Amino acid sequence: MKPTAKPGNPNFSSGPTSKRPGWTIDQLDLASLGRSHRAKGPKARIQKVITESREILGLPEHYLLGIVPASDTGAFEMALWGMLGERPVDVFAWESFGEGWVTDIEKQLKLKGTSAYLAGYGQLPDLSQANSQHDIVFPWNGTTSGVRVPDAEWIAADREGLTFCDATSAVFAMPVDWPKLDVITWSWQKALGGEGSHGMLALSPRAIARLEHFQPDRPLPKIFRLTKSGKLIADIFAGSTINTPSLLAVEDQLDALCWAKSVGSLPGLIQRSENNLAAVSDWVEKTDWIAFLAEDESIRSSTSICLKIIDPWFSSKDVNAQSAVIKELVALLESEGVAHDIAGYRDAPPGLRIWGGGTVNTSDITSLLPWLDWGWQQISAN
Repeated sequence: MKPTAKPGNPNFSSGPTSKRPGWTIDQLDLASLGRSHRAKGPKARIQKVITESREILGLPEHYLLGIVPASDTGAFEMALWGMLGERPVDVFAWESFGEGWVTDIEKQLKLKGTSAYLAGYGQLPDLSQANSQHDIVFPWNGTTSGVRVPDAEWIAADREGLTFCDATSAVFAMPVDWPKLDVITWSWQKALGGEGSHGMLALSPRAIARLEHFQPDRPLPKIFRLTKSGKLIADIFAGSTINTPSLLAVEDQLDALCWAKSVGSLPGLIQRSENNLAAVSDWVEKTDWIAFLAEDESIRSSTSICLKIIDPWFSSKDVNAQSAVIKELVALLESEGVAHDIAGYRDAPPGLRIWGGGTVNTSDITSLLPWLDWGWQQISAN
């Protein structure tokens, strides 16, 4: 039968992700709008984003954290283009965004001594191939495949190379082993449902040393430059952004960070995300038409929860026909106002993707699941 209860918030997009529960724009402090981001007051608000992010995440005191342009993509590109090339690179990828970093390193930077370790959607490559004398590049969580690294035990504590971690859909939702990471990036809109276009860049002392003693033989645009005359531009990590940020987005992020503290900071956010994954897991276990894209439970993401259809009627179709079925199912659920933006990523196998980060209430996940069963029954019966 058609369910009657609907999610209080039907936004399950994996980026931008759902706003925090109870969010409204009139709750934001708008005093900085129309001001210069270099002025004392607005600059203090920008610095507060950095300070409170550090506090909630437990970033080591000796790491630097700054706000940079162009979301997580800009932050990670800045790191790759400004720091790689001193030593060989091992890059690990198991979905589209990780594959994008492989393309950057092999085809754009054209770095010699690059080794790419790849795996298909739903799987991890052999992480034991990581060479501690090389730089290592990887995402903590594969947003388009629903696969995360289980831990950082595969990274040597006494490594000689640097680790570059794209952590955009992992921070604020999963434990991250900071001491094993040297360059860490994320975005506001993935982590806590903030507005887009701003990236966060965290650097270990070893990463800072690399920036100051290694000058790559390649041109760098202004928004990629982290050093001047061989020295780190420290102001970037003290609220002086490279280009003009959105002060409205800054206030929105401060609101999200304040809410994060109200639910128990990082432990509370992690628990909320794990509760969402658990709700989906319980449903999948007793449902015969769907399964996790990641079959290994130990590597399943609690944020980008990716599902595949295993019904024989669906499996017998070619990829184009499967994609059409998914579009029909997603459109039906959206027309009912119960689920927005839950189709799998365009490059992933046809399926569903539900954001389970901390800004999503578990009650909304549990209200959604009967609608998935109902929707599938409607589509597969036609």
